[in-house]
Amino acid sequence: MAKVETTVNVNSVSRISAGTVIKGEIVSPNDIRIDGLFEGKVISKSRVVIGESANVKGDIICENIDLWGKVEGNLYVKDTLALKEGSNMNGNLHIRRLLVELGATFNGSCKTITEAEFDKLTGAAAKSPQPVPQQHQNASQAHAN
Repeated sequence: MAKVETTVNVNSVSRISAGTVIKGEIVSPNDIRIDGLFEGKVISKSRVVIGESANVKGDIICENIDLWGKVEGNLYVKDTLALKEGSNMNGNLHIRRLLVELGATFNGSCKTITEAEFDKLTGAAAKSPQPVPQQHQNASQAHAN
């Protein structure tokens, strides 16, 4: 039987580069990588990667998360949270699986949940992003022209 490898299209990964500061809410059906400063809420139907230089203040709802940087907030993870060496997590975890490397720091509570509990806890927040309202589309188009 042939081994099937999953590849991620680099163009479908949303990225906040180091040195970038964003406040607000990110909702994406695709992977998200944060290397800068983000304050708000992150919702992804896929994987979230918090890079070594990242500092996130807010809640994250996602399928899987790899954490190398710093997060202050609550995590709602449908499958696996990986706390990497050097990471710093301050907040409550609602996860299905947890992987912790030596040198990772975690302060808070941890509750393992089922997929059904994840769906109940996150409710509509974890659903696919809604289309942009017409007034916002027009404003975006005006700036693009």
